[in-house]
Formats: sequence, structure tokens, C-alpha cells
Amino acid sequence: MNGAGTRLTGSLILGLAGAVAACTVPAAASAPAAAASAQQAIGSQVARQVIPITSGWRFRFGGDPAGVTATDYDDSGWDTVDLPHTWNRMGEYAQSRSASTNVDQGEGWYRLHMTGPVLGKSRSAVLEFDGVGSIADVWVNGAHVGTHKGAFSRFRFDVTDHLKPGQDNVIVVKADNSKPAPGSTTEHVIPLGGDFFVHGGLYRGVSLITTDRASIDLFDHGGPGVYVSTPKVTSQSVTVDVLTRLRNSGSGSRALQLVTQIIDAEGKVVATDTSPARLRKGESAEVRRSLALANPRLWNGRADPYLYTVTVDLRAGDRVIDSVSVPLGVRTFAFDADKGFILNGKPTRLYGASRHQDRQGKGWALTAEDHAEDMAIMAEMGVNTVRHAHYQHAQEWSDEADKAGMVVKAELPFVHQSAFGGAPVAPELVANARQQLVELVRQNYNHPSIMIWSVGNEIDIGAAIDSLRQGGKGPVAQSRDMLVELDALARSEDPSRPTAYADCCEGTPSPLSRPGAQTLNDVSQIIGLNRYFGWYYGGFADIEGALAKLRAKYPDRPIALTEYGAGGALTQHTDNPLGGRVNENGRPHPEAYQAWVHEETWKVLKQQDYLAGSWIWNMFDFASTSREEGEAFDLNDKGLVSYDRKTRKDAFYFYKANWSDEPVLHLTGRRYVDRPYAVVDVRAYSNAPSASLTVNGRDVGSAPCPDRICVWPGVVLAAGENAVSARATVGGKQVEDSLRWIAPDASKGIHVRTGSLTGLTTSDGLRFGSDTFFTGGNVPPMRMTGRGKAADSNVTQSPDPELYASYRQGSFDYALPLPNGRYDVVLHMFEPDAAQAATRTFHVSANGRRVLTNFNPASAAGGPLRAVTRTFPVQITDGKLALQFTAAGGDALVSAISVIPQR
Repeated sequence: MNGAGTRLTGSLILGLAGAVAACTVPAAASAPAAAASAQQAIGSQVARQVIPITSGWRFRFGGDPAGVTATDYDDSGWDTVDLPHTWNRMGEYAQSRSASTNVDQGEGWYRLHMTGPVLGKSRSAVLEFDGVGSIADVWVNGAHVGTHKGAFSRFRFDVTDHLKPGQDNVIVVKADNSKPAPGSTTEHVIPLGGDFFVHGGLYRGVSLITTDRASIDLFDHGGPGVYVSTPKVTSQSVTVDVLTRLRNSGSGSRALQLVTQIIDAEGKVVATDTSPARLRKGESAEVRRSLALANPRLWNGRADPYLYTVTVDLRAGDRVIDSVSVPLGVRTFAFDADKGFILNGKPTRLYGASRHQDRQGKGWALTAEDHAEDMAIMAEMGVNTVRHAHYQHAQEWSDEADKAGMVVKAELPFVHQSAFGGAPVAPELVANARQQLVELVRQNYNHPSIMIWSVGNEIDIGAAIDSLRQGGKGPVAQSRDMLVELDALARSEDPSRPTAYADCCEGTPSPLSRPGAQTLNDVSQIIGLNRYFGWYYGGFADIEGALAKLRAKYPDRPIALTEYGAGGALTQHTDNPLGGRVNENGRPHPEAYQAWVHEETWKVLKQQDYLAGSWIWNMFDFASTSREEGEAFDLNDKGLVSYDRKTRKDAFYFYKANWSDEPVLHLTGRRYVDRPYAVVDVRAYSNAPSASLTVNGRDVGSAPCPDRICVWPGVVLAAGENAVSARATVGGKQVEDSLRWIAPDASKGIHVRTGSLTGLTTSDGLRFGSDTFFTGGNVPPMRMTGRGKAADSNVTQSPDPELYASYRQGSFDYALPLPNGRYDVVLHMFEPDAAQAATRTFHVSANGRRVLTNFNPASAAGGPLRAVTRTFPVQITDGKLALQFTAAGGDALVSAISVIPQR
């Protein structure tokens, strides 16, 4: 690439491993009969038959049972399971693990009895596994037929010579998801780590495929054997190149024909090619053909994801002996350093989210319906791109992306680290990564949705974390050479798609940005940046500058923001996201704070037209045993949708208002029903220019919706239940939303927990809301006892020490809304710093009247870290109490404020 504005182009390759499911094998008791009926259809006139093997499996976890691979092994005491299946279950909206959690890692065993098909001498039988976590060993009738290492790729074994036709056959699979560590079975299998859990088991489908011994190649790294590209595209015509790989495992030479057809979405054949195909005994061959497609209808992303079908028939005379169909989407694309992404010649802003392949109660064992639901949710939000985090996803999922018109970033699971403890990168690990990369590319080469091959994600972060744990003395990651090798391999496998790497740390204030770390952003063709300004580090104002610096450093490379986001708990709430510190690696994670992070981040990102794309982390909450945060355990809660897909968080609707063409109006905070304050700012997300609000039928008025955010400040709620409704008009269509809130009786006073994002209820039943109604001041960092764990308050002399776990400091004001009348104000304070115990003094005024002068909290309490209160009367005449805290000999501070009506 030479100079600024370099463009990476492609006229993409589009397809899908094709097979016709002819028969399903039912439960074990009836499997022989089902297979027997299936074998009647398997004759010399049948092309390819795919028999899903989903039922009747026996399963047990652990150990290496003696004789387990033998046909006469007694597995009657094992569990009976259907596929897809994983033994792992984790991730709950709770503070600890329940009895249903299963995070066991190791060996799981599967056994199946089935009647073997009668093949004859002219046919082959192949076992196909769509994904096994993470090392698979397979035996058929006691014979070991193969091993596959890698949890995410499809693989196949030829079992022709091991099946007994018309008789009982025993298939045994050992699935091993042992935790990678030096000396473990997975020591050299990527990923070695990461913020997700590798589930064990036959978590995707298993099938028995029968074909003629001369066939379209089933052993091309799990790929379809048919690969389609469109090297030349104009509005008048497109050149469609079709590469078909053939294999002859029969006993003699074959004179065959290859017939290739392009079929439009209405079922009409629009182009045909016929070619001879001669295969000698034991020979593999490639046949390359070009077809011309006139007046093509383009695959145009979400606007028009039009798909053709390419069908390749292998024929012996008039008889089809094998057939594969793949979809074809005709389009051109480019990634430009200045203009971002260009689809079919038109600059197109890419915005979307990442997705992990798990859900509550199922783990990785997802059905086609689960994949379809996930895609429908993402499409509802208005995304036009999906990042496959952090590995190859199921073919059913990529099919959905093809049909939905999504632009996809597909990823190799080279994540987190390349070695343990500073050891050199092992050749075996490199070999495994190369294998999984070739499988990724060939198995997904034909999907129109896939436009980027990602060759790594944050591979230096594991060493950085280890170094932090060692006080900064650990070794620096040495992953660059491996990344360079993988990037070159991806480009050679598929020159039509650019490569990308997702970097965590370069140029950030993150503690994981290590001095001396290798530069990795100059390896791939697209720079991917995982950046969490406003969450893990920095502020939102830093985003634009940080991106600009890296753009200046790499002016000829397209840049994408591959991750950004924040945690969001459905049951944790704040009255003001600015009121306190979030515990990003622990608790709490208020839902409104997550929404605020996304609001502020998107305000910056939407102005950066050069970005090749941006992906929210993450679309759905997902399992991770390294997480105890928000309201959850074993969950990363950065999803915009809950783990069970039942609840869309407020941030989901923020993006829907920005990205979707549908009329949107959504009132936020609907789960924060029981409110601590009678005066609130009401917020909504809408793509209307303005919206109107009513509370209990009372007209509050209209508010504009800049940045798709509508705000009605200082809305007064009645004591008890309140009906809040909003209305707006979008494109001539009226939309509305409503919710209910329960508010306190304002005449009974107000209680504010200062410096905190969340409230609490004291031992005497007083409910303190989170910090709000303030101007100025700041909140110090939380005291921590470890990663993600906030320390308990160390303040004494109070029955409620947690009321003193936070405070606001500096010079600051409060304007507390209250009905007119006479009140007593109680200030809760302490001295947090023994070094300032003798010198800290500050003043406090109420409605302009000085009530505390040169107050020293340590002196008043008898020492630091001791609670002290001061009470004084006030009279309110204009519906507001103004409190002013002014620094003198040190910063003013307060931990809580109570205003109680006098009796």
C-alpha cells in the first residue's frame, strides 16, 4: 500500500457448503430401523445423501473408561442426549453460581449405535462434524478414524472401510475441552485464553454423508469443494469463476462431466456450463470454469441482499453422481483509508455489533432457530455489520447473515496470548493456528456476508495481565512473528478479502499498554481497535484524538473500531451517570450508565467518516468465567440484550433510534420502577424531531430530540404510582411509549448518597438515592481489594458504614428539590486521609447562610475514618434547598445528605 487513501478492493466470493438432508436418525431404540429405511434410498442412482445423526447418543463426562471404544462396552448407565449438546452451563443473573452451573473442563465421551447403510462398491461414507469443543477423537467399531484439534471448524473422516453394512455400528467420540496450560492436551490448540469459555461437547451437528466414490471433494479442509468468485462485475454483466475440486477414491478411472448452473432467486437457470472431468484411480483434480451472467442483480447489503445459487453436478452419462449448491451474491467492495467502506461503488457507513455463540441454558448448543432469532434481533436494532467474536461461527449463522445482507468480519481464534509465561511460541501452536485459519477461509469462502478475515484479537493482552500480576516484571508478549505468518497465509488463501487484527492497547492510557510491547497494528491490511474510553480508561473527549493519532501514524491503512462498550445490569440503577464511579470490572454496572456511555461514544464516532466500521461489544450478554460483575456471575454484561434474549436494554433502543428505519420512541429507565426521588429527568430515544410527554394525564410539554435523545428535565412525580407516556410522529406515523414509576412523598424529605452511582437503605429504614442534583466537585476512585472487588467501607462510629463508602469532594453545590417548609439537614462526613486530618477545613452554606465554618471532620469525629454528622435547620420558600460546599484548608467533602421535615 502506497500513501494515504489506499483502498482495499474485492469482488467477493460467495457460497455455502451444500448438502441435501434426506433422512434423520431418531432415538437409539429406533435408529437401526431408520437407518435401514435410509439405506433403501442409497443406491447407484442417488447423488449425495446427508443423514443428520442427532438422537440416541449416550454421554458421560470425565475419565478414560476402560474399553470405552469397544463395540460391546456397556453404556446403559450413561445419560441419553440429543445433539447439539454441551455439558457446560454457566452465566447467571445472580451474585454466585447455582447448582445448575457446570464449568467442568476435560474429556466428555459420546457413544452411538446405528445400523450401517448398504453402500455397495461404488459409494463412500463420511462422518461430518460441524464443531466439537475442542479436541475430537473418533472411533468407528473400535477403530480410531481420526483426530481434529480446534473447537470451531467443520471436519470429516472417511469411514467407508469401517462401517458394517446393514449391521449395528458403534460410533465413539471423545470431546476434550481441557483448559490450556503447559503440559495439557490443549497446550498447542488456539485459543489459549480469552474472555469467553470454550464449551465442551458435540455442540454442533453430526451427519453421515454418502456419495459416489468419484465426488466433489469432501476433504478440502471441511470446505464445500466448490468455490465461486466474481473477478469482473459491471452493471451489464459479471464473470463468475467456479473452482470445483474433485476426488476419485474408486478402483478405476472415470470419464465424467461437470455441469455448472447459475439459478436466480426465482428458480430460473440464467447461465450453464458443461465440462469434461476425467479422474484416474486415486486422483484429485481441480476444474476451473467461467460463466457469464448478464444484467446481474447486485447483493446490496441490507437494502437488497439478492442471492443467486450456483449448482455443480458431477455426472456419469445422464446420471448425477454428486451435486453441491452454493449461494452467489454479486457485488464489489472496498475499504478505503479516507472514505471507509464502499459497497458497489457507494460509500457505506458500517455500524454493528459483535456476537458470541451462546445463550442462557444452552451454552454453545444452539439450534437453527436460535441463530435466526439472534439475527432478527440484530436486524431490528438496525445494524448492517456483524463481528463474529472471536472464532468461526456456525454455518447456519453465516447463512442468516447472507440472507439479511450483513457485512461480516470473520475471525480466527488467535486470542489473548501465543504462549505461557513468556515461553517462546511453539511450532505446534503455529501449525494449529494455520490449520484453523485454512479451515476458516475454505469453509466460509463463499459466504457473501463475509468481507474481512481477522487473524487475531488482543494477542498481547495475556502477557500484559500476567505482568501486572507480577508488579510489571513479567515478559512482554512475542506474538508478532506468528501474526505476520498468519496474515500472509490469509492473503494467500483469499486475496480478494482484506485481513484485520484487533488491537487492545497501542496509544491508550490502559495499564495493559506495556512499554516495549511489539507493534502489531502494521501487520494486517485493516487496523482494528478495541477501545474503551469512558469505561476502562480515559473519557469520551479522548476518543477522537486517540483515533486521530493512530490514523496519522498509519495513514495508508483503513481503520475500524472493533470494540467499544460498557456493562449494563438490568437490576442496578442510577439517578445520574455522572454521580459516581463505575466499577468496570465488578459491581455495580447500572443500566443507565451503560446507555450514557453509548450515547457519548456514538456522538463522537458518527462524525468519523473515515472509519471502515464500528462494532459494539457486545450484542448479547455472554458467558465468561473470569467475570463477576454488575448483577451477574460468569457473565460479561456488556450486551445490549440479555443472555436469554428476552430483554432489550435501554442502549439497544438508543442505537435503534439512530440506525433503524423504523419509527422509534422509547422511554428509558422502565426497570427502575421504585424511585427514590419525586423529581426526575425523563429521557427517551427517538428518531422523531421532537416528542411530547404526559405524567398522570398532565401535559409536561414537548422536547426536541437532538442526537436521538429527548429530555424533559425536573419532572415532578406524584407520591405513589405514576403513569408516564410519550408520543411522537416519525415520517407521518405516530408512535408512543409508556411506563410506570412509583415515587416517594416529597413532603417527607430527601436522602442523597453522594459520590455513588447507586443508593442504599440504612439500618433504620431510610432510603438514600444515588448522587444527583449536584454541580461541580469530583468523586475519588473506589478502594479495591482485588480485580473487580470493591473494598467494604472502613469507616467506624456508624451503624451504616457503607453510607460512607463514597463521597463527593472539592468545591461543589447541591440544589435539592423540596416542597416549601421547615426542615433539618443532616450531613454525613468523615476524614478519608490521615495525612489531611489536621489541615482539612471547609465551609458549608444553606440557601446563602453559612452553617459550617472551617469544619474539620477528623477533629469533629475524633480522628480519621470515623463517621461524623452535623445537623442544622433550614426553611425552604422557593421549592429548592441550595447547599454550597467550599474548600478552605482542603477539599470539602460529604458522604450523604438527609433533609427531613421538622415536626
